Amino acid sequence: MSLERCRWMGRYYPQSKVEVGGLVARHYDRLMDVVTFGRYRLFIEQAVRLMNIKSDDRIIDFATGTGRNACLMMKYLSPRGRLVGLDISEAMISQFREKCRGFSNVEIVNERIDHPLRYENDFDKVFVSFALHGFPQQIRAMIIDNAFNALTNEGELSILDYNEFSLSEMPWYIRLPFRLMECPYAFDFISRDWKRIIRRRGFSCFTEHLFFGGYVRLLKAAKTAWPVEVPDET
Repeated sequence: MSLERCRWMGRYYPQSKVEVGGLVARHYDRLMDVVTFGRYRLFIEQAVRLMNIKSDDRIIDFATGTGRNACLMMKYLSPRGRLVGLDISEAMISQFREKCRGFSNVEIVNERIDHPLRYENDFDKVFVSFALHGFPQQIRAMIIDNAFNALTNEGELSILDYNEFSLSEMPWYIRLPFRLMECPYAFDFISRDWKRIIRRRGFSCFTEHLFFGGYVRLLKAAKTAWPVEVPDET
């Protein structure tokens, strides 16, 4: 990530940890494998499989990262399918291009997911993996709206992130690293009713799959209605 982008992120979301750069970004996949004792790749493979990707799907991957997830999704797509990844980290974009260089129907775009996007009814699936928890709640709402706008009618939003749980009820050996590694935005994220929030923004038909003892969830919802103009949780 460039110095300019680091300053931008720090100015708007000083408590966030979802944007990484430098050494961490260059070795991100390996670090995730180490901290999860090698379980991360198998877990991501399972989550992608549960997305039920069709061969001709058009997929947009918000905060796509290194391209590891995109390459796993590409296994289910035929040449008729398409995948677009969005990210702002130059280190992540570079890795994405390297990992996905063998696919002609993959594109990486340097674009923020927390600003209004130009996509409208363009995609069958939106995937957001471990990014939503790192933003303030009002920005999360904008990201959900971006997903809604990008999807075709009955298109599907898949959010892979923390489940809802009580931090005080976690075993100490899980609670301690969570407190050390995560930002205050994540503590807020786990306290909210995400089905309720997403339903208010025009989604329904929820399905969920739990991982890591229920602390991580793949939450899927279909675009079925126009967003309802009612206040979100504060």
